[in-house]
Amino acid sequence: MASKRYFFSPWLFFIALFGFVILKLVEYHCFPDPRVLSQAQTQYWSRTPVKYNRGFVQDNKNNILALSVPASSFFIDPERWSPLSASALEGLVPESVLKKISGPLEGRYVRLVRMVPPEIAKKIRELNLKGLYEEKEKKREYPNGTLLSHVLGFCDIDDNGQAGIELAWDSTLYDPQGYKIMIRQSGGRSLIVGGEGIYDRGTNVSMVTLTIDVRIQYIVEKYLNEVASEHGAKWGAVICMNPNTGAVLSMASWPTFNPNNREELLNSKNIINNAIGRAYEPGSTFKPVFMGIALESGLVRTNEVFHCPARLKIADGFISEAYQKAMGEISTADVLIKSSNVGMAQIGTRAKPLDMYRALLNWGFGKPSEIELKGAEKGILASPGQWRGVVPANISIGQGLAMTPLQLITAVAAVVNGGKLLSPYLVQEAMDSTGTTVYRGSKNVIREVLTPETSRWLRKVMRETVLSGTGRQANTTITEIAAKTGTAQVAEKGAYAKGRHVSSFVGFWPYSDPQYLMLVVVGEPTSGKYYGGEVAGPAFKKIVEGMADLEVFESGREEIL
Repeated sequence: MASKRYFFSPWLFFIALFGFVILKLVEYHCFPDPRVLSQAQTQYWSRTPVKYNRGFVQDNKNNILALSVPASSFFIDPERWSPLSASALEGLVPESVLKKISGPLEGRYVRLVRMVPPEIAKKIRELNLKGLYEEKEKKREYPNGTLLSHVLGFCDIDDNGQAGIELAWDSTLYDPQGYKIMIRQSGGRSLIVGGEGIYDRGTNVSMVTLTIDVRIQYIVEKYLNEVASEHGAKWGAVICMNPNTGAVLSMASWPTFNPNNREELLNSKNIINNAIGRAYEPGSTFKPVFMGIALESGLVRTNEVFHCPARLKIADGFISEAYQKAMGEISTADVLIKSSNVGMAQIGTRAKPLDMYRALLNWGFGKPSEIELKGAEKGILASPGQWRGVVPANISIGQGLAMTPLQLITAVAAVVNGGKLLSPYLVQEAMDSTGTTVYRGSKNVIREVLTPETSRWLRKVMRETVLSGTGRQANTTITEIAAKTGTAQVAEKGAYAKGRHVSSFVGFWPYSDPQYLMLVVVGEPTSGKYYGGEVAGPAFKKIVEGMADLEVFESGREEIL
């Protein structure tokens, strides 16, 4: 019988398969994927940052506000530690830790305590217990305690910024001055390559210098705490700035916290910076801004007369005067001086929703303020399609829209400085560890929103508000103040809650040459008084007079020198 012939040998399949496997092995070993190569290399060597100190934060007079100081931490080596020694640490470490180290432990490293106070560290050190070791670390410290806490923020236990300047400028403040190359041996032990292994990048310490004057900050916080406590407020905020440059001289929020006390950081309500992170309805402090827009748009003239009854029906709602009393025939200036809601409402109804909406956007409302901090809220500005019925009238008196204190004071600065809308800033300079200046704050004009003539007229009206209008309680002989009061209701579930108000006062001085602009906001006072002129106005006056005393002290000091 003839033998069968095969045109295809099974061995060809196995040869092809083995050839494919060999090619893949060559590819994976000789030409690996870059991602795989990078991952593999990290198992054998690493580039580790070396940081000596987190950078400083200081005010505009070079007063240190945040720094890193030496601190002690302790750990236990279980192979050398005796659980019987644990009782010696009673009262020096937490009970939970004491219980843990009283029993069997595994490994070679067990954390005992971190960043303990010097007096506790000394007591632990003097025990000289076998298997107990000390680690030298750095701890973030704020020498002034609660002062400026919301602006400075705080760090976690590993010195990573978590809020405020510490978070916003973390990459600058936490700027390693060098690095070391570490190689891991087969047994798992790490070795440093090249002597001590430190490759230096510079010898400077990074620094963030603020525009804040800590002396002004102290006065501001003192009287903010006083007015909030006196009137049983739920929250408060004060911002003081130079209206000509946008530089923030003071920014305070209440209630406050001490960043040195980590337990206080657990209360989220206290660590919110109300100056940038709380949106509220501003009430009548918004009227100078709205009046400025109306004058520029031709909606009102400075020589008009308005008939103002105690209550006015507008579309589907009513607008009432604060004291439920008719003002009769009043001028455009008196609408602001006497803070007439009915007069402003008549102007508000003249505006076209889309035009006014765009104007408010141009003034910075409805979007976060440009400030060197994280967490700035954008506020609430309804779209033009929602401006129906009584809404335009409500917006003209500072209700029906919400903004942060920083947004409002930035807008009022344009009223004061001749019509220029500026970017607010509170970082004067930032320098990294190489000594290089990476940022420098300066005046930045976003756009011109008022003519100098309109600005001048509004300033004059605000001065008269303090002399004969609703701001009389802030008048002082120290300097000439010009201002506007504000009292707003608090919205809750789509309606205004009875008995809940926000009292505010915004003003500038000296009137003839404005150098300071300040906004005081007292949220939901519960003592019975709630009008801006009687709650926030006196606090404004005390701060101004306190700042005047500083200037007298400085001038006297210069004469002595």
